[in-house]
Amino acid sequence: MSLRALRTLHAIARHGSFARAGEVVGLTQSAVSLQVKALENEFGAPLFDRSKRLPELTPAGRIVLEKSAEVLALYDEIPAALGDERSLAGRLRLGAIQTSLSGVLPDALAALNRSHPRVRVHVSAGMSAELALQVAAGELDAAVVTEPVQPHPRGLVWTPLYQDRFWLVAPDGRRDRTPCGLLREHPFIRFDSKAWAGRVIDRELRRMRLEVREEMVLDSQEVILRMVEKGLGIAVIPMADDVRARLRLTCLPFGEPQLIRQVVLLERQDRRGGRLATTLAEAVTAAARASAADGSLTGKPDGGRSTTSGSH
Repeated sequence: MSLRALRTLHAIARHGSFARAGEVVGLTQSAVSLQVKALENEFGAPLFDRSKRLPELTPAGRIVLEKSAEVLALYDEIPAALGDERSLAGRLRLGAIQTSLSGVLPDALAALNRSHPRVRVHVSAGMSAELALQVAAGELDAAVVTEPVQPHPRGLVWTPLYQDRFWLVAPDGRRDRTPCGLLREHPFIRFDSKAWAGRVIDRELRRMRLEVREEMVLDSQEVILRMVEKGLGIAVIPMADDVRARLRLTCLPFGEPQLIRQVVLLERQDRRGGRLATTLAEAVTAAARASAADGSLTGKPDGGRSTTSGSH
């Protein structure tokens, strides 16, 4: 029995076709068909009903899918189990939002690499909602995202890492204006509501009964800040204190009281507690504390409130 064939089986079940599964696992469609045929010969039963337009799992296929998930999970834990308590080993497939990639995550990964050189972390970027789906589907082991807001996939758990506060950002020299006045009078650059942070911003704007003059919809904090710097509008974004300290922009607290988002490490409930993910979470938390200490040199943070809720 081939572990690669079992992974291919899971890819077909997730993506609904041999062709799409082949793209995900790096095989041609004919090679995917050969792997499925080999599994069917091994187990002596058809795994897919091929009479349908899209392949559909047979009862035998559903059994193999369920049982092989346990086999693959156990196999993936072997590298970490071989490492001793002081030196972990293994691979972690990690997703991350852009703000963490441009913030604390590189420092955390560098620290992890120094302490555990046999750990390999494969990183991919995305928005929180997209990464949550990939974690739920088993395509990622964990993801650094904002704390989930409804609706979100079932079967996920999360560990708090650090917090970002929400700020209204405007070109410099506007400190004497109120957030409500700026939002009413200037073009608004909206944080894409496909992102969980964007939904939180939209909800607060509705609560404040503010109608904004939308000019752009963007999903990158860096791009939004660049647009504001050029005087093309104002925006609301979540930022770490050290990032805000480096800006030459007017930054006013957003929300009453100021909104806060929790950044968390998201995992599937049935795989929670892996040593690699736990060690990474500790490294991110330590990097965030160091970053906050740097940012606090420019002033003491204001109070705020959490914008989401859920089981940790």
